Amino acid sequence: MGRKLAESLKTLLNETFEGPGNGGSYYTDSKPNTGIFGTLEGLNAEDASLSIHGSTIAAHADHTRYYLWVVRTMISGVEFEKDWDASWTISQVDETKWAEIKEGLQSEYHSLLAKIDTIDLEEWLTNVNAIIAHSAYHLGALRQMIKELESEK
Repeated sequence: MGRKLAESLKTLLNETFEGPGNGGSYYTDSKPNTGIFGTLEGLNAEDASLSIHGSTIAAHADHTRYYLWVVRTMISGVEFEKDWDASWTISQVDETKWAEIKEGLQSEYHSLLAKIDTIDLEEWLTNVNAIIAHSAYHLGALRQMIKELESEK
C-alpha cells in the first residue's frame, strides 16, 4: 500500500507542476503545459512583476517554492523559523531573479518528489496532501492572473 500511495501522490504532484500526462487529467486542464511550470513558461520578468489583484505572478511562484521548501525541511527534521510574510515580499523582478525563482521552484519540486520515496507516508501524508492542495490553488491563481494580463494586452 505504501508504494501505491507514494505513486498516487507523485502523480498528483506531477500533474500540478508538470501538467497532465498522456493518460488524461485528474483535475487540471488536459491541454499540454497546463501545470505550474508550463503556465510560467514564456512569461518575462516584466509580466511576472505586474501587480494583479494586489499580488504578482513572481510572488505566487516564490511563495509556492517556499511552501515546498518548508514541508520538505520539516520532513527532513531540520528546525527552522517559518516566515510566511517574507514569502510574499517579491514584487519587482528582473530576468535573472525571475529565472532564479522558476529554477528554485523546479528544484524544490524535484527534491520533494525524491523525498516522498524515502519517508514514512503515514506520518507525513497530511503535509504532502497539503502541498498538492496548496500548489493546485496557486496554479489556479496563476492561470487567472495570466488571463488578466492577456486581457489587458
